[in-house]
Amino acid sequence: MPELHEKSLRWYEGITGYQWLVLVVASLGWVFDIFEGQVFVASMRDAMPQLLGAASADDPLVGRWNNYALASFLLGGAFGGIFFGMLSDKIGRSKTMIVTILFYSVFTCITAFANAAWQMVLLRFLVAMGVGGEWAVASAMVAEVMPKRSRPVMSSIFHASSVFGTLMAVAVGYFIISAKPWGDDTWRLGFLIGIVPALLVVVIRWKMKEPEQWQQAKERERQDASQVTGSIADLFNAQNLRNTLVGVALATIGLVTFWGCHIYGKNALLRSAERTALSTEDVASDATKEVKKQALDKHEATIKRAEMTSMCLNTIGGGLGLVLFGGISNLLGRKGAFVLYHAGGLVMAMLMFLVLIPQNASVSVLYIALPVFGFLTLGMHAGYAVYFPELFPTRLRGTGTGFCFNAGRFGTAAAMFVAAQMSWNPEQTALYLAPLFGLGVIVTLMGQETRGEELPD
Repeated sequence: MPELHEKSLRWYEGITGYQWLVLVVASLGWVFDIFEGQVFVASMRDAMPQLLGAASADDPLVGRWNNYALASFLLGGAFGGIFFGMLSDKIGRSKTMIVTILFYSVFTCITAFANAAWQMVLLRFLVAMGVGGEWAVASAMVAEVMPKRSRPVMSSIFHASSVFGTLMAVAVGYFIISAKPWGDDTWRLGFLIGIVPALLVVVIRWKMKEPEQWQQAKERERQDASQVTGSIADLFNAQNLRNTLVGVALATIGLVTFWGCHIYGKNALLRSAERTALSTEDVASDATKEVKKQALDKHEATIKRAEMTSMCLNTIGGGLGLVLFGGISNLLGRKGAFVLYHAGGLVMAMLMFLVLIPQNASVSVLYIALPVFGFLTLGMHAGYAVYFPELFPTRLRGTGTGFCFNAGRFGTAAAMFVAAQMSWNPEQTALYLAPLFGLGVIVTLMGQETRGEELPD
């Protein structure tokens, strides 16, 4: 009877105050996680030229170092996510969450004082260690405290909260960096804000407790040496190998296409604004770079706002894609949802970078296309928070979830290094990496369907 009653409840009914608290705290941690990553994206065309002493944000040297910084961030996230995910299985979810939040907030704040490109690259690595670790811990914790009927939607809401982090970074770029209250040093303000999430540590220390499933796993470990928690090696035994490989492949595809394709949706309205500025200043298409730069500098604030508007529309669409993944995966299954998003992402990425941007689509068309592009190229990321915790037993949940999601950053870092070495411009990078969405469909079909199942003990 209790099971029948449980099935009749909607996903939000019967959720306790503590369960809502876990969702809110985990989501806030993830919001600031994303802000710490995206504030660099919002300021990369301002910070790196200053640190390099370059004349233009479109200088190939600036593009190369920005790609190095992105690659460094990805590597840091990989190491941090794997290490802290494993640590959370050993010492607990809430304790590890405290460490990860302090890690990324303090090092983001320190980034405001960088005065060389290599320092930015190094600090991005350290920030990312905390960012990767926090997601691994928080996603496992949300999955473990929620009832089965609520878990997919709650996990999707948790991951979808990331859009608020991106919107915070957009706001910094739109209202602060474009206004330049500190002149060329204004980009540093965004990084100073990064210390704020450290306040979350107080709430976690005061209110959060370890999930019951984790406590039971630790008890089993004490009674049976084969039930050791946090073992990387156990991810590759016969029981877990398939899930590990599928998880790593999905995350690699998702992260490569995020950093190499999705984020460059922000260039759609930016390029349109640049063309308008050059036309207004009556600059010929074959004019020198210096002449074009002088014309663009006169419209710098307008162009920056156009870039941030693109980023905002992209993010709003992406947020809808993320929050709806749980409901879609309940209807189509986890695999069906992943196939839908990857196939749609391939179509929209090719349309955006092969047609709309290069062929100077109208602003009204871009306003419609950007949210759809964001929905389909980002939405599958919520699937990692829904799907990965369902693939591994409790004693390996933090380790497996953290390993799958963050090992994907190694491949992404390699892709960013290749883009840097080949000196691809952003639109080229996005177009060349877009076919990976098609590969995501194939990988999905090799995975295990987990819809409607309990979390494995």
